[in-house]
Amino acid sequence: MAAKDRKSLHIVMFPWLAFGHIIPFVDFSKLIAQKGHRISFVSTPRNIDRLPKLPPHLASSIDLVKIPLPKIAELPENAEATMDIHGGQMDHLKKAFDGLESGLTRFLENTRPDWILYDFAPHWLPDVAARLGISRAFFMIINAWFLAFFGPAEAMISGSDDRTKPEDFMVPPKWVNFETKVAYRRFDAGWFLRASQKNDSGFSDFYRQGKVVVGSEAILIRHCYEFEPNWLTLLEELNHRPVVPTGLMPPKVQKDEDRDEIWVPIRNWLDTQNKGSVIYVALGREVTISQDQLNELAHGLELSGVPFFWVLRKPSISTESNLMELPDGFEERVSGRGIVWKSWAPQLKILSHESVGGFLTHCGWSSIIEGLMFGHLLITLPFVVDQGLNSRVVAEKQLGIEIPRNEEDGSYTRKSVADSIKLAMFEDDGKKFKEKAKEMSKIFGNTELHSQYINKSIEFLENHKYVNKDI
Repeated sequence: MAAKDRKSLHIVMFPWLAFGHIIPFVDFSKLIAQKGHRISFVSTPRNIDRLPKLPPHLASSIDLVKIPLPKIAELPENAEATMDIHGGQMDHLKKAFDGLESGLTRFLENTRPDWILYDFAPHWLPDVAARLGISRAFFMIINAWFLAFFGPAEAMISGSDDRTKPEDFMVPPKWVNFETKVAYRRFDAGWFLRASQKNDSGFSDFYRQGKVVVGSEAILIRHCYEFEPNWLTLLEELNHRPVVPTGLMPPKVQKDEDRDEIWVPIRNWLDTQNKGSVIYVALGREVTISQDQLNELAHGLELSGVPFFWVLRKPSISTESNLMELPDGFEERVSGRGIVWKSWAPQLKILSHESVGGFLTHCGWSSIIEGLMFGHLLITLPFVVDQGLNSRVVAEKQLGIEIPRNEEDGSYTRKSVADSIKLAMFEDDGKKFKEKAKEMSKIFGNTELHSQYINKSIEFLENHKYVNKDI
């Protein structure tokens, strides 16, 4: 059907209150809007105000809808996203998020969109959408193996999942029907165990995820068959509903003249380094490590002897427990060989520079995509949520090296950091991994391939609205 013959859809987007989730929802919104459909992007006022500016040609197609976040005594003033809080306040943010139900319901009643695409957290939303005759889909901004690790949605809702101790998450789940070693380690299995238990929001993350999946007509997911088909097939078998890959949605390196004053000195330094010699280090804005572990990472970079560019941004919410100080004299000792950048940095531009030869990352899915689209070997240091599983997949596919950790508490030493970097950059195994990462860039950086996925996922939305109004 020609694009001009298609009826324009009205699609509501409702992401979880984390910018690692919000930005992929924004990116998908823009891709849908480019096909002639109208988007209502719903979030809280402060989060809407912090969004990147929309391209002028799409501004009229994407409405930014602000619904105030209910005030919760346990949250700081103006805290509307995970970047505004510390880890101990996460469940309270989910409780406040649930308070958006009445405002969103009123908006849906007044607008009656064709579709609503939502994240993992609004367990109440599928029922609301079904009652109003609105088609609904779960948009999974992370990958297929993470969702498959949760298992059957009905078991998540009922609490009948029999995994009750860390060891249960340290092996592939019993429903995985293909050969893999992907699983949590003891130091990061605790996160998944906690996700299965009721928390201060009143619900477990398992329950939220299960209700969202069961209440959806389809699962849209940021994944592709060319990279890892087995997990996608497993998802459909587990959840008995269409799983529609959107592709990896690789971002484009944008020209941003407004931020040239940031990029130019970085580029000038990178220009002085040998081709493929620099390790880019970025652990994401929301990863908080202890002062001791910060010191070990710094000393490890120093001991490695490898040129590095380290983006070290302080958390938005600073407390005495998370103030970060580099070891005495560190920056002077590495001067010329290493840069510590303490504010926003243009990650895509840095990764695209020819002097960069590896990426030391926390293994967030977006960071993996950005690293591999440029063919960079990954040195992984995962912490929470999906990061551990992502790191194991990277290792299983020989696309990188996970820094060795203490199995009990996840601590690492300067020696383990330095040895991992040297292995990646200088030794034969590192060369092998670099070759595989470069080969993988033909998938991750293939814009034509991922455009085809986007087109097919939008066609799915066009052809399947109102398929099933009853949950």
